[in-house]
Amino acid sequence: MFVEIKVVLQKITFYFFLFSPFIGLAQEDSITARQLRKERRAELKEFAKVADTSYYISYHSQVTGRIYLSRKSTSLSIQNAAHHEDLNFRPNSSLNLGIGATYKWATINIAYGFAFLNFLNPKEELGKTKYLDLQCHLYGRKIIIDGFGQFYKGFYLAPRGTATTEDSYYLREDMHVNQIGLSMQYVVNNRRFSYRASFLQNEWQKKSAGAVLIGFESYIGNVRADSSMIPNRFDTTMAKKNIREFRFYKTGPNVGCAYTLVYKKHFFVTGSVAGSLGVGNNTIISDEGRAQNFGLSTNIFLRAFAGYNSEKWAISAIYTSNDVGVNPGTISTRISLNTSNIRLNVVYRFPPPKRVKKHLDVMDKTEKYIKEKIDYDQLK
Repeated sequence: MFVEIKVVLQKITFYFFLFSPFIGLAQEDSITARQLRKERRAELKEFAKVADTSYYISYHSQVTGRIYLSRKSTSLSIQNAAHHEDLNFRPNSSLNLGIGATYKWATINIAYGFAFLNFLNPKEELGKTKYLDLQCHLYGRKIIIDGFGQFYKGFYLAPRGTATTEDSYYLREDMHVNQIGLSMQYVVNNRRFSYRASFLQNEWQKKSAGAVLIGFESYIGNVRADSSMIPNRFDTTMAKKNIREFRFYKTGPNVGCAYTLVYKKHFFVTGSVAGSLGVGNNTIISDEGRAQNFGLSTNIFLRAFAGYNSEKWAISAIYTSNDVGVNPGTISTRISLNTSNIRLNVVYRFPPPKRVKKHLDVMDKTEKYIKEKIDYDQLK
C-alpha cells in the first residue's frame, strides 16, 4: 500500500513539474485577462473622444493577427476608338500565401508564392513575368495613404488569340512596366465611418455609415519594349511607327465616397470609389522621334470589401483596383495602367503576452514622441 501511494505521489509530482509552466502561463493569462478588461474600458472611454463608439469600436491595444491569400498585378491597356478591339497586356503573376499582424498604428505582412499553390496559378503558356510589386496602404482614422511601386517585366495579351492565332497567346517577355505613385485622402465623417474595420479588421463597424473622400495624388512611370508595342496583326499602320517607349507624369486632386452596409452587426459590405482629374506630361518614343504633350487624363480608384467581424474573429475578401489613365497625345487613344490586389483574410485578435507587451510599449513611446515633436515644432 505504501509503495502504491509513493508511486502515485511520484506521478503527481512528475506531472506537476511537467505542466507547471503551462499552469503559470494560465495564471498569467488570467491576470492579463483582468487587466485587459480594465484597459479595454479605459481604451473605449478614450476612443469615444474621437469616434462615435455606437458606430464602430477599436481594438488597437490587441494584436490583430491574420493569415491570407493574395494576388497582385499591374496590367497595361491600350484603347483605340478607331479599333473594335483593345490591347490588354497582363502579367503572369503568382498567388501568395502570407501572415501578418497589426498592433496600434503598425502593420507588418509577409507573403510568398509557395510551390504548392501552383495549381491555382496561371499556366506556363502565358510566359514568364519577373516583378516587384510594392503596395503600401495606410488606413488612418482621418487620413488614407496609398503608395505604389510596380516594376514588371514580361506580359501576354488577353484574351487568347489576340494579335495571333486562336490557340495561342501573344507574348511580350521584353516589355517593361514601371510606376511609382502616391495617393492621399481625407475621410469626412470619420467619427462614424471606419476604413480600418473593412481592411485591417483592427476595428469593428457595428452600424452602417458612409463618408466623403477628398485628396490628392501623383504618378510617374514608363513603359518600354525592344520593338513596337503594337502588334502588326492588330494595327499595321501603328506597328510601322515602332512605338517602343512611353513616359508619363501626372498629378491632381481626387474626390470620392465610401459606404459600409452592416447586417446584424457582424456581416458587412463596403464599397468605395474615387476619381481624379490629373494634369501632366507624356512622352512617346518611336521611329518618328520623340513626341511630347501636356494634357489632362482621369484616374479611377475602386475598393470593395465584404466579410464577417466579431469580438475575436474576422474574415474578409478585399479587392482594390487603381486605374491610372494617361493621354499619349491623340484623342482616339488612351493608355492606362491598372494596379489591382485581391486578398482573402482570416483574422484573430488576442492580447499580447506580458513578456511581449513590454517590448511593444516602445511603439507607444515612439508615437508619443512624434506627437510631442510635431506640437513642439508647431509652437516654434
